[in-house]
Amino acid sequence: MSIPAVTRAGNRTGFIHRRRRGAELVLLLLSLAVGVGGYAAVGLGMEGEVPADIVGYGGWLAALVLACHVVIRRTAPYADPVLLPIVSALNGLGLAMIYRIDQANGGTLAAQQLTWMSVGVVLFVVVLIGLGDHRRLQSFTYTSGLAAIVLLLLPLVPGIGTEIRGARIWISVAGFSLQPGEIAKVLLVIAFAGYLVLHRDALALAGRRLLFIDLPRGRDLGPILGMWLISLGILVFQRDLGSSLLFFGLFLVMLYIATERPGWIVVGGVLFLAGAAMAYQLFGHVRTRVLVWLDPFDYDSGYQIIQAMYGMAWGGLVGRGWGLGDPMQTPVRESDFIVAALGEELGLTGIIAIILLYALMVERGLRAALVCRDAFGKLVASGLALVLALQVFVIIGGVTKLIPLTGLTTPFLSYGGSSLVANWVIVALLLRISDQARRPLPDFTAPDADEDATQVVRIR
Repeated sequence: MSIPAVTRAGNRTGFIHRRRRGAELVLLLLSLAVGVGGYAAVGLGMEGEVPADIVGYGGWLAALVLACHVVIRRTAPYADPVLLPIVSALNGLGLAMIYRIDQANGGTLAAQQLTWMSVGVVLFVVVLIGLGDHRRLQSFTYTSGLAAIVLLLLPLVPGIGTEIRGARIWISVAGFSLQPGEIAKVLLVIAFAGYLVLHRDALALAGRRLLFIDLPRGRDLGPILGMWLISLGILVFQRDLGSSLLFFGLFLVMLYIATERPGWIVVGGVLFLAGAAMAYQLFGHVRTRVLVWLDPFDYDSGYQIIQAMYGMAWGGLVGRGWGLGDPMQTPVRESDFIVAALGEELGLTGIIAIILLYALMVERGLRAALVCRDAFGKLVASGLALVLALQVFVIIGGVTKLIPLTGLTTPFLSYGGSSLVANWVIVALLLRISDQARRPLPDFTAPDADEDATQVVRIR
């Protein structure tokens, strides 16, 4: 417990709350230089001149991120100053890479991605303005859980469900394709956090002791078994290994954070291994991915990962340069394998920089969770940061052959409207929680008028 002194005006003499919006603006300008500079470098590398629409593109990109900055300055002045610049840099790099792919095949994906980014920014603004206090979301615990389940089931509905590249995770409505699982992951974090806040005391009770670890009681295994079955259902019916790993891993880690019981990690690990072994034996698509992971050169379906590996190897340490590689040889380069395409053009150095940006984003999300004053906010911030961490690990680990390949998208880099919009909402929620956590506590002291510049003590 800290007992800082405060002045009559309520300012602590030992600690000053800084808004850091000026630092955020400087970092945003640097991030814009990265994104717009990459766009210009693509034109120089491929055609020897700066793209003709560089002013319009750069102006629109700058308008979007500066609008976010203004909204944060007005509605969440104490929010984390680093998150938005990281998102701006990653989004700019992704747009530059998609533009580079468009230039090679005559597509218009970059313009579509910029449109989806605009939609994401609109929802970002709506969340920050409409959600003044993140604790209001706790009252929607079960509603969020039910909505998430409905969204996960929508791709299985005949007529609107669509199967793309073997996975049934898309729906098609009025000519638009959406991936409802991207929205479901945000709702699941809210549902998990609300549920764990209410039941964490019971879930934290110890059962049998095994090798210095207190296992949970048998009667408390219902939630994790239910999530395990849901994950298996996603794997079986939607053939989506990535989402199955993401949702089960998310619930398991949030359960551990809420209860601080390593026994839940042990139980979850056993269930994961059992599910993985069962899936390998029963489902051909899972077995194929594992075999391709072990030796991609022995299977026709290993073509994607082989081309990605060749591309990254050709990129080497510093890359071929924007517009000077040949990412068109890599399948699905605009979405699932965009990291491989970036590795070919920017090299190992560029990929390390991108991974560090993701690591810093996750660290800032966990920092917001640590300083948050309420249990629900702590769990929501932790869950949202872990969603990004798990998604990045699963997709980059698959592309680099660290783990079997899955079908997730790389946040803010890959082409895809559903993923991009959902991730902008995640960032808005993290900023709202960090603003609440970093905001100074109200001063309830009322010094007498005669106390001129007298310091009083307030227990924080």
